[in-house]
Amino acid sequence: MLLVIAVALFAIVEPRFVSGANGINLSRQLSFLLLFATAQMLVLLTAEIDMSLASNIALTSVVSATVMTNVGEGAVGALAGVLAGLATGLLIGLINGLVTSVFNVPSFIVTIATASLAFGLALLLSDGSPISGLPEGFTSSLGYSSIGPVPVSFAIALLFVGALHVLLYWTKLGRYIYSVGGSQSASRLLGVPVVRTKTIAFTLAGGLAAVGGLLLTARVASGEPNLGSEYLIMSIAAAVLGGTSFFGGEGRLAFVSVGALFLVLLSNGMNLIRVSSYTQQIVVGLLLILAVVLDRWQARAARGS
Repeated sequence: MLLVIAVALFAIVEPRFVSGANGINLSRQLSFLLLFATAQMLVLLTAEIDMSLASNIALTSVVSATVMTNVGEGAVGALAGVLAGLATGLLIGLINGLVTSVFNVPSFIVTIATASLAFGLALLLSDGSPISGLPEGFTSSLGYSSIGPVPVSFAIALLFVGALHVLLYWTKLGRYIYSVGGSQSASRLLGVPVVRTKTIAFTLAGGLAAVGGLLLTARVASGEPNLGSEYLIMSIAAAVLGGTSFFGGEGRLAFVSVGALFLVLLSNGMNLIRVSSYTQQIVVGLLLILAVVLDRWQARAARGS
């Protein structure tokens, strides 16, 4: 309903909103948030949260850019940088998952700590400045190229979301993730490997964040220690607006994708009608509060029934 209302209002107020050029721009913007929102969804399904996502993006960007500029121009440098960035994101996710599940520490605390570590490392490696001179093939192919009218970044995001759909709904691991979020104690009694399942969920989330970080790095053509700071709140908002519960065990990938699309449309439309970025942050915050309140009501209603 929110999505339909937003499209109708922006189309009436600003005709450019429904133009083909803006559609391509929307799909490129959606590719980033889609990856980050689905990463957050994976963790939320296990009744945890990942507060390190933005710092993961920043460190992935800096590490990949550092490797690329040191290895050199060309495909070898680009490939080395991409692999280094992916390894960085997976490692952050692995640390989050192990500390949270093995030592039974609240993920909110763990991921805030890893966020601080990752952000500090990003600043240390980059001296607080952007790292330029990335291979042209990397920036042009991932940041600006298209397959017909479809941006390459959007095609990559859809590929990963499709793979995640298969994992969540066609595999035993997907059933384990939902089970752990529904009830850890019941899952243990049923023989579900809770520690392993949570660790894998966090690791995969870190990998998805790294993929999004690499696409953002290609888009801005530099390694940025402050890259992606706005996506932490956006990823949580998209997941919760899409029906993913903070209490775990509930959420559908398709609805989270719609939540991400709604936020991207909202941001794009407000930019076109020249709403200030400060006001946009207020709107996103209010929407997140609304989503959390609705989630609480649904949880109480479920307990009451």
